[in-house]
Amino acid sequence: MSDISAGNHASAHVGTLAGSIAGDLSIAVLIPCYNEASTIGDVVHGFREVLPTARVYVYDNNSTDGTALKAMLAGAEVMRERRQGKGHVVRRMFADIDADIYVMADGDGTYSPKDAEELIRILLTERSDMVVGTRRGVHDDAGRQGHAAGNRLFNILYRSIFGRDFTDIFSGYRAFSRRFVKSFPAVSGGFEIETEMSVHASQLKLPVTEIELDYGRRPEGSHSKLSTYRDGAKILWMFAMLMKETRPFAFFGAISSVFMATSLVFMAPVLVSYFETGLVDRMPTWVFSLVLMVLSFLMFTAGLILDSVSRARAEQLRIHYMSLPLQSRTPPSPSGEIFIEPLARRGGKSAA
Repeated sequence: MSDISAGNHASAHVGTLAGSIAGDLSIAVLIPCYNEASTIGDVVHGFREVLPTARVYVYDNNSTDGTALKAMLAGAEVMRERRQGKGHVVRRMFADIDADIYVMADGDGTYSPKDAEELIRILLTERSDMVVGTRRGVHDDAGRQGHAAGNRLFNILYRSIFGRDFTDIFSGYRAFSRRFVKSFPAVSGGFEIETEMSVHASQLKLPVTEIELDYGRRPEGSHSKLSTYRDGAKILWMFAMLMKETRPFAFFGAISSVFMATSLVFMAPVLVSYFETGLVDRMPTWVFSLVLMVLSFLMFTAGLILDSVSRARAEQLRIHYMSLPLQSRTPPSPSGEIFIEPLARRGGKSAA
């Protein structure tokens, strides 16, 4: 068999296998992009070859290098999101696109489209709501040592605060169920969006799965958009805000402990002097320590109250998640066009 014939046979086998796994379910491949003209064409071609029945969407985020044109020529459906930041793009994608299975990947070519079929297979066979492709070798090619150290630090911090559901919270290669996508609020604006996804899944105790995948190197001419310190600070701030929203008792309890410890430090010498002389000879210090102690009790009380509010909010989110259908109500027609049920069949009156 010639090389060309072998390649066509392999492509047909992959497409057939992907189709047999997904059945009649509609698949959407979502690719957020910012200045990825050197790689986006190959990425789109790769997904169209592996998942021939899927619709590939590229959301251009104000690129200036012709990314949108390259994606369109490769066969993707190109949209534009003017708000700068990956979080804004993901929020727009999840709101716009209706499908049964969603695959999200980056447009820089570091994730192999061939792994998409495995992500979908795991999503369906494990009945998961999110499958994360953890990056094998990410610390060897994280761009800079600061990126690699940040990856390790934030993953350890995540597991200590939110649980041990994930080992790579920054992976951009994921598959989602429809219920996950349509119940995810997506409030962050930048690269913190992956962290928010992970916390959402952990808070609602959704079924999630991780599989280890190869992580490629960026080709020459393609550059990382991450800033070690600026984006690291944004992610750290997102950690704090998500902890405040999802674990308020732990968040405000930690602040309460700091206020109490500081109060006791200032209070101790005043109390020692009082028991020795019967006098409070450092009144300003004593008043300051009492103020800190009052603040400590206020923070503790706020944590208790907000913990109940957070639990009620999580219950409402869970109920909303459970109310969503597993499959879209209007699946795409075999021709690939959006199927619109005739008005008469929906109980409405025809124009005639």
